[in-house]
Amino acid sequence: MEKTGSISTAPAPTKLPSNQFDHFYKGGYRIGKLRNGPGGPMRPEEWIASTTTRFGESTTGLSSLADGTLLRDAIEANPTAWLGQLHYDAFGTSIEILVKLLDPDQRLPVHYHPDQKFAAEKLHINHGKTEAWIVLDAPEHARVGLGFNKDMSKSQVADLVAAHDSAGLLESLIFLEVKAGDAIFVPAGVPHAIESGIFVLELQEPTDLSILLEWDGFAVDGDIDGHLNLGFDSALDALRLSPLDDSEMSAVVSRFETSNKSRHSIFHDIANPFFRADFLPGNGETVEAGFGIFLCLSGEGTLESENSGPLSVAIGDAVVIPHCAGNFQLSACSGILCRPPAV
Repeated sequence: MEKTGSISTAPAPTKLPSNQFDHFYKGGYRIGKLRNGPGGPMRPEEWIASTTTRFGESTTGLSSLADGTLLRDAIEANPTAWLGQLHYDAFGTSIEILVKLLDPDQRLPVHYHPDQKFAAEKLHINHGKTEAWIVLDAPEHARVGLGFNKDMSKSQVADLVAAHDSAGLLESLIFLEVKAGDAIFVPAGVPHAIESGIFVLELQEPTDLSILLEWDGFAVDGDIDGHLNLGFDSALDALRLSPLDDSEMSAVVSRFETSNKSRHSIFHDIANPFFRADFLPGNGETVEAGFGIFLCLSGEGTLESENSGPLSVAIGDAVVIPHCAGNFQLSACSGILCRPPAV
């Protein structure tokens, strides 16, 4: 098949090759096993159906279709077939989502991400980096840090960063125990961390914008690369200094159950303006047409769309589904369907 084949013909649901690449923290072996990729030791992320590049780079991070065509280029060439007219009218050719697998073999550093307003004003881009984690596996008593545990001042945080005080930063966070099936929505600006061994499917806005508050023990120099080239005095203006209150915490923590034999949403409504995720149990119920990214987590079965016919799907397969495929049914296997916000 010629490289332009995916662009010149109507797209159909298609399985994606692995898209792991090097990062500054350790991990990646479970991704390699699940997705038939290269594994670790320094490839703890896979970007799935990605049209987003790593910060400051031109192509790293972009996903390819099976024939080598970049998904970004295929969508640019035929956006309404891939995304649907309503999505295109609202967002243009942006798919509005980045889906990742995270498989850290060391604790992620305390960090945070700017919101859309800060990103527009300081970085001149259209998206921030609100994100959410769906826990696929975790050691017993594994924890994630989510927000400060008391009101902080910008100068207090700046002092901790300047002193490379990792212990002080960790002590400043609220930590929640997590297990497989838990989901955590992380608003932009909220400082957070993930402990080693937690295997996560992450949904986020389509950027690579991270601001580090600590980095000792990681393969990165945060003094140079930790502040999006803004300097920490400016970058810290994107940080939420107050804790999440009880009502906010209830809104950001949710759960999905693989024992539930009906399709169900994974996040609470707080996520809807940014992205959506449903657990599909593989019972053959009809899923409405729309661009989506499906990760199969168990079984071996079929994804059959009304305009593209059947596609065999098994555990570890990641499938990008164009709008033009129409309604579809998933049978005899289960997993998570990730989608951009509804329009």
